Amino acid sequence: MAGAGWEGADVTGSAFRSPFIVLIGLLFYGAIAGAQDKAQAIASTARGNKFIGSVACKECHDELWNSFYKNPHHKSVASGREPPENTGCEGCHGPGDNHLESFGAAGSIVSFTKIPKRQVLDVCLRCHSQTLSRANIRRSSHTLNDVVCTTCHSIHNAATPQKLLAKKQTALCEGCHLNVRAQFSMPFKHRVNEGFMNCTDCHNPHGSFQATWANGARPRHVDTAKANEEPCLNCHADKRGPFVFEHAPLRVDGCMACHVPHGSANSRMLTRPVVFTVCLECHNGAGNMGREANGVRVQAPTPHNMASPVYQGCVNCHVKIHGSNADLRFFR
Repeated sequence: MAGAGWEGADVTGSAFRSPFIVLIGLLFYGAIAGAQDKAQAIASTARGNKFIGSVACKECHDELWNSFYKNPHHKSVASGREPPENTGCEGCHGPGDNHLESFGAAGSIVSFTKIPKRQVLDVCLRCHSQTLSRANIRRSSHTLNDVVCTTCHSIHNAATPQKLLAKKQTALCEGCHLNVRAQFSMPFKHRVNEGFMNCTDCHNPHGSFQATWANGARPRHVDTAKANEEPCLNCHADKRGPFVFEHAPLRVDGCMACHVPHGSANSRMLTRPVVFTVCLECHNGAGNMGREANGVRVQAPTPHNMASPVYQGCVNCHVKIHGSNADLRFFR
């Protein structure tokens, strides 16, 4: 048995001649080699890497450098007070010594097109995490669906100088929210496409706090107005109240109980084409809700024949339908 072992093995046997075994070996070798290259790149970045200043970037990235002075991030360079890890190019891309010495080798610096989405968020939040407007960004529906900072913002090729958006805000949002884009083409709508207002007038793309209406449901990044109320009240302040006689749905379900927020085929952006059909969703005599626990009655104190056009214009009489300080039935 002294001759047993690799020295006596038949390396020309069928097992070594099998194409399948050879293929497995090549794949295994390639995986090991790829892992080693990645590990070497990471080690090279971490070992002996140091900050060299943004001026060194000018040699290769002159186009970006020459326009960077117009970028809001240039304030970190202009102030001269920030530490190297928060200054200029290296404030986002990390130390550049290894990148320079390796002549731009892959993995020698942070590239936002190659790092994971969550890492992009981590880099940006090193500086942009001080305000409450971004307090919910990690649990927002955008982040949970891999929509991160660089999806909407373009640092070096921004289409808008404010906010550094990759496109005009309306086009940017409608690129994903196609159903909302269609609603803004309805006859009755909020004038977003006309430039009168923007999506961020009502929505916080970085995530919103828990809503105080609609039973606490968080609807589509809708931002809250003053006193934790619906953003509709930023413009429609006359509907805010508080009123002596409140219209309950306005406080419980919010404006969307009767209105479609983006656009509708119905006048006043109502959910239904005729006013009385909106009212009948609640005022149908059913249930045990209401002030007297006997349902929201439609026939009291006098009969209302809903087949008659006289009674189909509810707001002709109940003019203060959003709330009144003078009348229980919202007559004035």
